[in-house]
Amino acid sequence: MIAELGNYGLALALALSIFLAILPLVGAEKGNAKLMALGRPLTWAMFLALSLSFGSLFYLFAVNDFSVQYVVNNSNSTLPLQYRLSAVWGSHEGSLLLWIWLLALWAVGVATFTRKMPEEAVARVLSVMGLISIGFMVFIIFSSNPFNRTFPDFPADGRELNPMLQDVGLIFHPPLLYMGYVGFSVAFAFAIASLMTGKLDTAWARWSRPWTMAAWVFLTLGIVLGSWWAYYELGWGGWWFWDPVENASLMPWLAGTALIHSLAVTEKRSTFKAWTVLLAILAFSLCLLGTFLVRSGILVSVHAFASDPTRGLYILAYLVFVIGGSLLLYAFQGTKIKSLDNYQRYSRESLLLLNNVMLMAFLSVVFLGTILPLIHKQIGLGSVSIGAPFFNQMFLILMAPFAFILGIGPLVKWRRDEISAIRTPVMISLVMMIALGFSLPYLVGDRITATSVMGVMMSAIIVILSLYEMHTRATHRHSFLTGIFKLSRSHWGMVFAHLGVAMTVFGIAMSHNFSIEKDVRMREGDSVQILDYNFTFKGLKITDGANYQGGTADIEITRNGKLEATLHAEKRFYNVSKMGMTEAAIDWGFTRDLYAALGEQLDDGSWGLRLYYKPFIRWIWLGGVFMALGGLLCMLDKRYRIRVKEEK
Repeated sequence: MIAELGNYGLALALALSIFLAILPLVGAEKGNAKLMALGRPLTWAMFLALSLSFGSLFYLFAVNDFSVQYVVNNSNSTLPLQYRLSAVWGSHEGSLLLWIWLLALWAVGVATFTRKMPEEAVARVLSVMGLISIGFMVFIIFSSNPFNRTFPDFPADGRELNPMLQDVGLIFHPPLLYMGYVGFSVAFAFAIASLMTGKLDTAWARWSRPWTMAAWVFLTLGIVLGSWWAYYELGWGGWWFWDPVENASLMPWLAGTALIHSLAVTEKRSTFKAWTVLLAILAFSLCLLGTFLVRSGILVSVHAFASDPTRGLYILAYLVFVIGGSLLLYAFQGTKIKSLDNYQRYSRESLLLLNNVMLMAFLSVVFLGTILPLIHKQIGLGSVSIGAPFFNQMFLILMAPFAFILGIGPLVKWRRDEISAIRTPVMISLVMMIALGFSLPYLVGDRITATSVMGVMMSAIIVILSLYEMHTRATHRHSFLTGIFKLSRSHWGMVFAHLGVAMTVFGIAMSHNFSIEKDVRMREGDSVQILDYNFTFKGLKITDGANYQGGTADIEITRNGKLEATLHAEKRFYNVSKMGMTEAAIDWGFTRDLYAALGEQLDDGSWGLRLYYKPFIRWIWLGGVFMALGGLLCMLDKRYRIRVKEEK
């Protein structure tokens, strides 16, 4: 009964999305206020219908209804409740239902918080979001339905959730990541709605900017959490593997970062309009591309959800329809976009344009490095691998000028400026950058490497110039202590985001160059030295769980004779899936991580262990949190919200 109720909710939501895609749009074209007014109630109705469907799936997992095939494939009666509930989006069908439910949630947000926008604009935006919903709901109902029954078979128990996903990361990572993915549909809808009318003034940029920022914040947090999850769960000690599915989330993030900066220029200076619209289309298109890569069956990845290529063909067709249709509309209406390009070669506008060019260069590297091996294989030319060395080298080359632009950009005035105005602070900053670039790597790792020097220099120039700019802005009309509290939230947001970039770059440089890894075999009582940390294997104890058999190795770490930490590295064997999993043990620190992963028992009775020392690796994720906090502060800026209301 509950499964049929979930199916009914899906079918009802599809019907409502069709009405939403057509009626408000017709009303906007004909100037019919009654039809336009239908947009908000239809959006709410679609959301409630999808909530009924989504809630039904939660219930089916909670009560272990093994008459539903999706529950059989991803749950088991011995699975803890929190993992049964998160298993709702642990595989292909449920993750798509989460995707479309979040799209409806974003649409409800637009319907609720745009009361002061022109009704015609709201109607067009909601219709575009309804149109996007149709394609996904048709796909779910006819190709990836999570409510299909197992009848006439009725398994006594399920096959269990993938052990790799039985972690708190599954509870938070996919919803955060999808909130970012789906959130860019709002920026896309605003851009398409504006293209339909041909009226691309600054108002549409102001309306879409907070929604774009919100999507970017969610995507940033989703990527950070996914990186952290991979670090502690996979037992490899790495934080990013340049996996195609990981790259699929990085590409829209890069496009979204460029879009945020471009929207700022369009709003403030009424320029970059055509480029901003194109970036909005690109960001959402890359979100759809990521969906295609994960669910098409063309990838072999620990992150991929589907192995059925026929499903991928549908998503590919939908991808072509959305991207092709939006670009066709852009081609026809793009000639009506007129920007006020009244800025000089040396100005904040030109530097932000250069910033966008650099971000697009980053994006091109990731896109080509991800897509070319797939195309090469699909056309029958065999497998070719583009691995981490290619990406690392290209990013290092591009990051150096990008960091410099990021540092000096906020110092330069809008429209026109003189290089002489910032020559002195920039020269002093360069001297400090060089000094720190050579001294910090030596202090951290007792040696100097080219990549560590470059990484520290890039971080230093961003931090020094960001702090100088903040000091200059704060003391422009007030004393420093008074002025620092008068800075707007959007200004603090910019500073936090830029400092976050510097922290992440510094963490990457230090951990990449000065991490130490040792694969060792140890018996009880054996010790291994890494720098001044002494790792002692204290023995193994049995630690079985509800659905697995496990053993935990206790590893005592001392430093200069004093106890530093005790790590509990675990090995599990899951009873139903017959899979083994490694649960790494980590002693977190602000300046270093001590990491241990338990391997297999060897023939002589000893155990294989992998031990790591990782300096400043936590700064990678802390920097991501700073970036997200910066985006949140920009969203909450009071002056910005007041200006939006006045514009409306």
